[in-house]
Amino acid sequence: MENFVIKGGHELFGDVNISGAKNAAVAIIPAAILANDVVRIENIPKISDVSLIIKILDCMGANVKMINSDTMEIDSRAIQNKSVPYEHASHFRASYYLIGAMLGRFKNAEVALPGGCDFGTRPIDLHIKGFKMLGADVEIVNGMVCAKADKLVGTSIYMDNVSVGATINVMLAAVLARGLTIIENAAKEPHIVDLANFLNSMGADIRGAGTDVIKIRGAEKLHGCTYSIIPDQIEAGTYMVAAAACGGDVLIKNVIPKHLESISAKLIEAGAEVIEYDDAVRVTRYKELNKCNVKTMPHPGFPTDMQPQMAVLLSVAHGTSLLSESVWDNRFQYVGQLTRMGANIQVDGKLAVIDGVNELTGVKVKATDLRAGAAMIIAGLIAKGETIIEDIQYIDRGYEDVVQKFSNLGADINRVEIVEEEAIINAG
Repeated sequence: MENFVIKGGHELFGDVNISGAKNAAVAIIPAAILANDVVRIENIPKISDVSLIIKILDCMGANVKMINSDTMEIDSRAIQNKSVPYEHASHFRASYYLIGAMLGRFKNAEVALPGGCDFGTRPIDLHIKGFKMLGADVEIVNGMVCAKADKLVGTSIYMDNVSVGATINVMLAAVLARGLTIIENAAKEPHIVDLANFLNSMGADIRGAGTDVIKIRGAEKLHGCTYSIIPDQIEAGTYMVAAAACGGDVLIKNVIPKHLESISAKLIEAGAEVIEYDDAVRVTRYKELNKCNVKTMPHPGFPTDMQPQMAVLLSVAHGTSLLSESVWDNRFQYVGQLTRMGANIQVDGKLAVIDGVNELTGVKVKATDLRAGAAMIIAGLIAKGETIIEDIQYIDRGYEDVVQKFSNLGADINRVEIVEEEAIINAG
């Protein structure tokens, strides 16, 4: 068992390299099994979610080989097991992408209902609707999603709500279906475009990714390819917010600035300076932070995955800010942790009213989910005194070398092993 220990009060200076996108990797890696061939994927982030999907593929019979620290080869030709049990899926939200991928290739899939971060219900009704409209029979039996089809046939599918997961899963199932599939009211996030580019590199015919209408003309088969995953928009945004919250001068490298525009706009409004380069952004802040209002929206709006980090910054900004959540029902679970540090935040449903305070004070807090954990790191960096963060396994799900990267910027942050006796006392 491990904790993060942070001594706050340091401005951040230097540069940080952003890793491959978690949300793209957890879709692209399962998508590789659609090709009955060898696929090489580059710019893989070294995070626990990737480790989990590799274990699942290995149990299914795929041969997964790491070429170097961020490049893997997936040979899915020997896959026999088309069932993903609860013990694997329960810790991994994106396990449901295996349903679309296996249904697309094998016309058969059994995957336990997904786990992951707990900040709201994760219905997969839109996923199931899409599979059924393509011609699959889908049942949930003893917590397993069982999908099978004699054949999949393209059709028009309207998403009742904008859903990233359902858009991706229907894309995966449709690439080998007969005829044309049209997804209307599709999600437009950067990792959906990345997945489409990856599938097209394997021989798929997908057009319109990044718009609200995606057209997929089914291919006979897909082949192997070499593909590099895009930089992580949310990891980049986390370091941008940290730089603005702590003050200093940080160059965030290996990014696509256009993916960060909504984050940049709010940081500028809050008093930071953001300069864009071809593949980097520089964030500086030497003056007082200002209040601003933020509402999370599907892309290209402000990302829900950046909401907790932004709440930390606004908690020490001058004035009263409003933070509205329009994507998830229960994403303010972390607020209790921030109020223990001295933040003044009142939550009413999907709205948080944040009155800025002069400073936060370090205490022991928990990472309630992945992005809330990132927010706790930023809170610890700006707090007076020492902050201890528990349940850091959530943070490891999506941030590569987070301690080293922040340390290189001048932060005082360490990963500390907790001995078993102390862990029992803390749990009691």
